[in-house]
Amino acid sequence: ATLPTALMIVGTAIGSLIASKIMKVKGRRFGFSLASIINSIFSLVCAYAIFIDNFAIFCLANLTIGLSVSFAQQYRFAASESVTTSNIPKAISLVLLLGIVASLLGANIVSLTKDIHTTTYVGSYIAMSLLTIIPFFFFVFYQNEKKTNKVNIKSQKSIIQLLSNKDIQLSILSAGIGYTTMSTLMTATPIHMNMIHGFTIFSTGIVLQLHVVGMFLPSLITGDLIKTFGHKKIIYTGIFILFITIFIHFNYETYYGFMIGLILLGIGWNFLFVTGTSLLVISYNKEDKFLAQGLNDFVVFSSQSIGALSAGILLFSTSWKTLNLICLPLLMLLLIFLILKKNNK
Repeated sequence: ATLPTALMIVGTAIGSLIASKIMKVKGRRFGFSLASIINSIFSLVCAYAIFIDNFAIFCLANLTIGLSVSFAQQYRFAASESVTTSNIPKAISLVLLLGIVASLLGANIVSLTKDIHTTTYVGSYIAMSLLTIIPFFFFVFYQNEKKTNKVNIKSQKSIIQLLSNKDIQLSILSAGIGYTTMSTLMTATPIHMNMIHGFTIFSTGIVLQLHVVGMFLPSLITGDLIKTFGHKKIIYTGIFILFITIFIHFNYETYYGFMIGLILLGIGWNFLFVTGTSLLVISYNKEDKFLAQGLNDFVVFSSQSIGALSAGILLFSTSWKTLNLICLPLLMLLLIFLILKKNNK
């Protein structure tokens, strides 16, 4: 049952480098418009797969939707390119802030449309198809940046050269480790709450909804915090919050323990992801942006897929406490790298 969703995340990871390459050659307007069309078409394929009860087609359609999502993940980069350097963190934060609107809107659309057709959830995917084609009409008015001149094209770096940049290393580590920790614990929490502790689906859903609020609501201030205190201090703060999350999960397996833990998990993720993305944008040369952005998203969403795919296995093969402890070495790695990094931001 979890395979289609996991394949969507895998598709996003695989598509990251492809999306960057296409937008480098054809421009962001083409890439974003193409993604909107693909998402809309394959949402209908999902509806058809459910209608004919074909799991293989449903999985393939979800994988393809994941590929289109990899284009949409670059909205935050497009936003950062439309503002001055000092406003980049705030622009990225505002894009992520709309995640709250998206989560609430999406959940309600599913509930309202899932029984429209005689086969449950066919209506939801038809609604999703209509929803995801809307951006296509907005991108008609999107203006691409001017193409990079020949001198800059010759100066483009390889992946190895990009990764030799300490700031890019820190940005990818921050976002990637933040996503791995968040994805692993967030995926495991509702399973543990419902199957081990016997909390109802409704109660578990409330905890997950508050987690989503914790992920996106801090975006109201994250950009300003980065601008005021700098990237390194906000990354330190994000790591500290995730340490507290693990401490609470380890010691308080109660309803409010899970609730507070998941809210803090969302906040810690927000600090690491927004700061990592913001730091990345100011750390590469303009001519290297598509390669750097594609590489970043490939690592970040591969990390997310690893966390999502391994959470259930680790939970049932070890224990809830062990699962939380497994996340500690990753956070320690980021903390040590941050301490050793000489260049302050």
